[in-house]
Amino acid sequence: MQGYFPGKVFFLVIVSFLLLIQMGYSQSMNDIQNLKVDNLSDAQIEQLIKRAESAGMNEMQLESYARERGMPANEVAKLRERIQQLRSGGKASQQQLRQGQQPGQTRQIEGFNFDPALFDSIRRADPYFDLTPEQKKIFGYKLFHNRNLTFNPSLNIPTPGSYVIGSGDQLIIDVYGASQQSYELTVTPEGRIMIPNLGPITVGGSTIDAARPRIRQQLGRIYSGLLGSNPNTFLEIRLGNIRSISVSMVGELIKPGTYTLPSFASVFNALYAAGGPNENGTFRNIQVYRDSKLLTEVDIYDFLTKGDHGSNVTLRDNDVVIVQPFKSRVELKGPVRREGYFEMKPEESVADLINFAGGFSSLAYRERLTIRRATGEQMKVQDLSAEEFAAFGLQDGDEITVGERLNRFENRVQVAGAVFRPGEFSIPDSGMGVRDLIAKAEGLRGDAFTGRAILYRTKEDLTLESMSVDIRGILDGTIPDIALRREDVLSIPSRYDLKEEYYIRITGEVNIPGAYAYAENLTVADLITKAGGFKDAASNSYIEIARRVRDDISGKVAEIINLDVDNQLNLRPEDSKVKLQPFDHIFVRRSPGFQRERLVEVQGEVFYPGEFALSNANERISDLISRAGGLNQFAYPKGATLIRRTEYFQPKTESEIKEENLRSVVAKLQREGLSLSEAEEIALERIEKRLADKEEAKVKMEEKEKQTLASRFRAERLQDVSVGDTSLVQYEFKEQELIGINLEAIMSNPGSAQDLILEEGDIISIPKELQTVRMRGEVLFPTTARFQELRGFRSYISRAGGFTEDARRGKSYVVYANGDVQRTRKFLFLKFYPHIEPGAEIIVPQKPERQPMTAQAWVGLATSMATLALLISNLTN
Repeated sequence: MQGYFPGKVFFLVIVSFLLLIQMGYSQSMNDIQNLKVDNLSDAQIEQLIKRAESAGMNEMQLESYARERGMPANEVAKLRERIQQLRSGGKASQQQLRQGQQPGQTRQIEGFNFDPALFDSIRRADPYFDLTPEQKKIFGYKLFHNRNLTFNPSLNIPTPGSYVIGSGDQLIIDVYGASQQSYELTVTPEGRIMIPNLGPITVGGSTIDAARPRIRQQLGRIYSGLLGSNPNTFLEIRLGNIRSISVSMVGELIKPGTYTLPSFASVFNALYAAGGPNENGTFRNIQVYRDSKLLTEVDIYDFLTKGDHGSNVTLRDNDVVIVQPFKSRVELKGPVRREGYFEMKPEESVADLINFAGGFSSLAYRERLTIRRATGEQMKVQDLSAEEFAAFGLQDGDEITVGERLNRFENRVQVAGAVFRPGEFSIPDSGMGVRDLIAKAEGLRGDAFTGRAILYRTKEDLTLESMSVDIRGILDGTIPDIALRREDVLSIPSRYDLKEEYYIRITGEVNIPGAYAYAENLTVADLITKAGGFKDAASNSYIEIARRVRDDISGKVAEIINLDVDNQLNLRPEDSKVKLQPFDHIFVRRSPGFQRERLVEVQGEVFYPGEFALSNANERISDLISRAGGLNQFAYPKGATLIRRTEYFQPKTESEIKEENLRSVVAKLQREGLSLSEAEEIALERIEKRLADKEEAKVKMEEKEKQTLASRFRAERLQDVSVGDTSLVQYEFKEQELIGINLEAIMSNPGSAQDLILEEGDIISIPKELQTVRMRGEVLFPTTARFQELRGFRSYISRAGGFTEDARRGKSYVVYANGDVQRTRKFLFLKFYPHIEPGAEIIVPQKPERQPMTAQAWVGLATSMATLALLISNLTN
C-alpha cells in the first residue's frame, strides 16, 4: 500500500466527499469523524467507489485515508461492509468482509474492477436503492421514492364539472341537435373566449358547470333551439389542450422549487415532482396556500392507512405548497407489521400508532409496551399497559418497544409411549389427572407396561423432577390419581422397550434364509415353512439347532440339538415337542449326495460341438472328445487349446442360476399369452412375485455394498506416488487363460499325465488346419505371412521388414496355436530362435527405456572413481 497520495488524488478524494455534502449531508472534510455510514444511501456509496477508482485508489487506500482523517474504526468497518455488499450483490460473510473479499472470489488489490452493470441490477431489484437505511424507516417516505409508482395526473378523463377555467385552456363547444356546429376556443389572458359573430364571453375563474349556462344563453341568440322549455338543440363543453400552471414547492422537500404542472395536478402530483418531504419534513400537516390564504392541510397518513385523499385538492396557478418540519416523531420497534419512525399529532395516542404500524404481529406481547422518553436532563422508561393505549399521548423522540410473547405454554401436558394417541393436550380450567390424560390419548395399547410409568415435572426453578407412577393402580382406583401441572410429561413404556428384542435365525439349504421374529410355541417345521421350504440340496434327515447357554459356568458355548424332519416337514413324535427359544440358530445341512450339474464346452472341429455336462468328477479331455464324436477330417490337433477359468472368475451362484431360469420360464409363459391355463397363470403370478422380491433384495444388497465401500475408502489414506517410480507393477486380472495341450498325445494315450481332468467352465477349442504365421511387436511392418515348412524364425522376421532399432531380439518369443510359448535361447554369442508351426505368432518386445544419467549421478560416479584411484595409490605405496 502506498504511503503517500499525490496532489491529484487528494483533490479527487476531497471532491468525492464534497459530493456527499451536496447530497444532503452538511459535513466538511474537517468533520469527517462525525460521518455516519448508516445515513449514506447505496447510490452515495456507489458514487464514492467510482470517485475512488477514478483517483486510482483501491479499497485499502480509501480506508486508510478515512482513518487518517479521524473516522472512527467502527464507521470504517461499516463502510467496508457496505462496499462489499454492493460488490457482491448481497450479504458478505464476516470473514470475507475482514479480508476485503467477495464471496467465492479472490481478493483484488490493484483496484475494484467492478462491473457497472452490477449496480444496474441492484437498482432494478430494489426500488428504494437511493434511500438510506434511516430514510427507509420513516413511514410514508417510500411513497414518493418508489420508481414503480407514479403520481402523474391522468389527462384521459372526462372533463370534471368542478374544473376551474383559466387562461390558456382550450374549450371545445359542440352544438348538436337541430343545428350542428363545433367551436375550438382558447381562453384569453383576460379570461374570455371569442365566439365568431357573437362576441366575447367571460369564463375565466368559473367552473365548467358555472360557464355552461352562460355560454348556452349567449349561443341562444344564434341557435334559438337551445332556449325555451322544449329545446331541440343541445350544448356540450369539454376541454381540449390543458393549460399549465406554476406551483411553488417550499419547505422541507427533497427538491424544493417552482414547478410547471398540468392544470389537473393535485397536491400529491406536486409532492412527487418535488421528491416528497425530506427527513425533516412533515407528512401530517402539508399546507396549501392560495391567494395568500390557507386553503387546506393534507395528511398523507390518511391516504396511506385509509386510502382517503379527500384533502388532495386540485392545484391552481400560483398556489404554494409548504412542507413544515415535523413536530413530533416517535420510533416503534418490535414485532409489529411495520416498524419505523411515525409522525404523531398531539391528539393521537399509542393506539393510533399501533394502527399506523398495521397492528401487532403474531409474536407480539400485546399486554404491555415499554416507552423510552427523554426528560429535560436524562432518559426515563415507562411501562404502558394495554388499558392505557387509547389514552396515552406520545412526545417527540419517544421510543416505543413491543415485546415478544414468551415461548412457553401455560396449560400444556404431554403423554408419550404406549398409548394410542401420544402428543400434546391442554389442561382444562377444572384440572386434569393421569386417568383423564390417558382417556384423552384414547387409552393404553396392549403392550403398555402399567406397573411403572415416569412423570417428568418442571419445577418452579426450572429444574426437572421425575416421579414414578403406578398406572395400573390409578386405573383400578386402588391408589389416588395424580393432578397434572403445566409442562408435565407422562412417559408410559412398552413391555418391549424393557427387554431385548427376540429373534431366531435359520441358515443353510432353505429358500429364504435369515433372521425371523420370535413367536411363542414356534417349531422348526413352522420356521422352515416361513423360510420358503427346503431347497433341492437340503438334507431332510439332519437339522441342527444351536441354542444359547444360560447360567452355565462349565465352559459350554452352545447347546446342540439334532432333529429329524422328512420331506413333508413332519417331525418325529419326540422332536415335535421341541419348541424354539429366542436366539436359536437352525442349520439345514446340504445333502452329501447332492451335486449340481457342471458344464464344459467343445468348440471347433468335432462332430458334435457344444456344451456337455460332466458325468463324473474324474472325466478327462479324451473322454469329452469321445463324447463329442471325435475329431473330424478338418481338425488341427496341434492347435487345440484348453480355456480355463482363473481364480478371478466370478461364477454365477445357485440363486442367480435359479433366477435366470425362472426369468426364462416367465418369458415363455408371457409369450404364450391368452393360451395359458389357470394353473399356468397362477404359476406366472407366483414366479413374478418371487423375482420381484429377489430384485428388491439385490438392490438393497448393492446399496449396502456401496455404502461399505464408500466408508472404507474414506477410512483409507491415499499415498502419493511419484510418476517415475518403477516399483509399481500394473496387474491385469483375467477371468480366463489359455492352457497349452498336446491333443495328439492325449488321444493316442488316454488317461496319461497330459490328459487333464476337466473342471467346470472349461472350453476345448479345436481349430481348422492353420496356414499362416503372424509377426507382431518391434518389426518394421507387422503382418501375417503364409506358413512354409522350410522357413525359420529369421525368414519370417524378414517378411515383416526386419527388426526395428528398439527391438529386443534376445527376448523374442513365439506363441503357438495351442497356447504354448517358446522363447529365444542364447549360448555364448549365438541365438537359437524357436521353430515355427502353422498358426504361430512371433512377438518381438521393445527395449526398456534407459534413463540418462543426471549431473548428480555423474558427479557421484566421478567422486567414486577418484576415491578408488586414491585407494589403489595408497595400497601401491
